[in-house]
Order: sequence, then C-alpha cells, then structure tokens
Amino acid sequence: MTALNQRFVNAHEAESPLDIVPVAGRIGAQIRGISLSADLDDAILAAIRDALVRHKVIFFRNQEGFDDAGQEAFAARLGTPVPHPTVPVAEGSRYLLELDSKEGYAASSWHTDVTFVPDYPEASILRAIEVPEAGGDTLWANTATAYEELPDALKALVDNLRAIHTNAYDYAAVFANASREQFEKHRQVFASTVYETEHPVVRVHPVTGERSLLVGHFVKQFVGLNGADSDRLLSILQDHVTKPENTVRWRWQPGDVAIWDNRATQHRAVADFGPQRRNLRRVTIAGTVPVGVDGQPSRALKPEPLSA
Repeated sequence: MTALNQRFVNAHEAESPLDIVPVAGRIGAQIRGISLSADLDDAILAAIRDALVRHKVIFFRNQEGFDDAGQEAFAARLGTPVPHPTVPVAEGSRYLLELDSKEGYAASSWHTDVTFVPDYPEASILRAIEVPEAGGDTLWANTATAYEELPDALKALVDNLRAIHTNAYDYAAVFANASREQFEKHRQVFASTVYETEHPVVRVHPVTGERSLLVGHFVKQFVGLNGADSDRLLSILQDHVTKPENTVRWRWQPGDVAIWDNRATQHRAVADFGPQRRNLRRVTIAGTVPVGVDGQPSRALKPEPLSA
C-alpha cells in the first residue's frame, strides 16, 4: 500500500469563484454564499459541478427558500432528473423522493444509490425539511480513495472482477430499529419490480478517470465466487470504503442541501434519533452506464433485457 496520492487531498482550489470550505480531509466541502436556484448563471453552475467532482459531496446551509419546485428546477439545470425506478414520487412532484422517517428508522447501511440498474444516478440532491433535535446525521465515504489505498494484490483482484447488484436484499439488515411489518412494507414497494445488474467492481469515472470501488449493500454476489466467499470479500472491500479517514459526517439543519457524486461515493443515514421525525427530500440526476478497467460496460440481468 502506498501513501495517498496528493490529488486526493480535499483542499480548496484557489481559482474557484466559490467560497469553499473543506469539511473533512478526503471528502466533503461546504459552499458558502450561494442561494441555490434554477436562475444561477452558467459560470456559477459550472463551478458547482467542478466542486462536486473534486470534493465528492458538497453542502449548502440555510437554503430556506429552496422548496420542492425549486429543488426540481435546480436539478434540471444540473442534469436530467429521473424518478426512482420503484418508489412513488412525493405528492405533487415529478421526481422528488420523500425520505420521511417519522417511525424512527432509516436506511442505515452503506450504499451507492440505485446501483441495481445499469445507468444508476450520476448525482443526488438531498434537502432537509425537518430534522431531529439530536441524531439523524448522514455519512458519506470516498470510494476513489478507498480504491487508491487498496494493497496491490487486492487491486489486481478487483480490477477485473464483476458483481451482481439487486434491490431484492436483506431489508432487516438495512433498516435499523424497524419492525418486521415496517421493513416488509418497504420491501413490497422497493422490490415491486426486481432488478439485477452486473457491474464492474472498479468503475472508471467518466470525468476524472479515477478508479473507484462500486460495491455497497445492493451487492448480491461477485461473479465467479460463491455466496460465502462473496460475503467475505464484500466485507473486506467495505471496510476499506468506510474507514474513518475516507468519510465525512454532516449534522443536518432545516434548509440544508447536500449534493453528492453518486459515481464515487457511498452514504448511509445514522438511525440514532428514536421516535423523532426526520424528513428529507431527494432528487436524482440521470447517470451513464459504468465501464470497468477493461472498458466493458455494466449489463442488465433482470428484468430480462430486450434482445437486439
């Protein structure tokens, strides 16, 4: 294992027109002095995109005027918004996914959003509406630094390895503090259509060329490995992804907005807020089909792809 490449240091770039304050050493930055809206000029929007790719997740405080319509309109400036494949959108919206944990549970397992489809989202925009007085933070991890720090022998293994991702997974293991009835209700919606996709374990970022680990809780099995060996290898890789040095933790305030590069991160909620309400809304931006180190793209397995 070699020392982390200098290009992964999470520092402000002096030439950016934005007021950027790094939050952690390898991932995450707060951008100050910006009111998010669809009316931002092209230069500022381009700088936000650049900051997103560099810092992997960016945070904006006090976006009180940023409502549902504004969030969808801003998303349309950042890319092409897409609804969730299975979960219905919030009432009155086209793309918003409501993450309302009033029952006291949340998705408290590390994942990259929607990797059970081939062209999973490029980015996600999450807005806090109501948050607990204490608890309910979100963690993000840098999957590019995780790959960069792998021992050479593990890199040689995963560079040509592929994994099957699915939305039919162990819901009880993901939703902390949920009753069987609660996670069964969630499963019936989330897996109303079962998807499976074969992805490269190492994705090449289409903008930076960085290699990152594409794993997380949607992984069902590694191609060519049995279930037991898959579980052991997934645990090893996840341990590298979620090392404290690779993570940032955000304490939400109402009106906060977080945007993350879903191609180079994992995230998870911290379900430590008991019966307090935690309500956030998310819009995702359409992504492209990943390619691996060998140049081979991901491919859909379920539902059965149409034959050419």
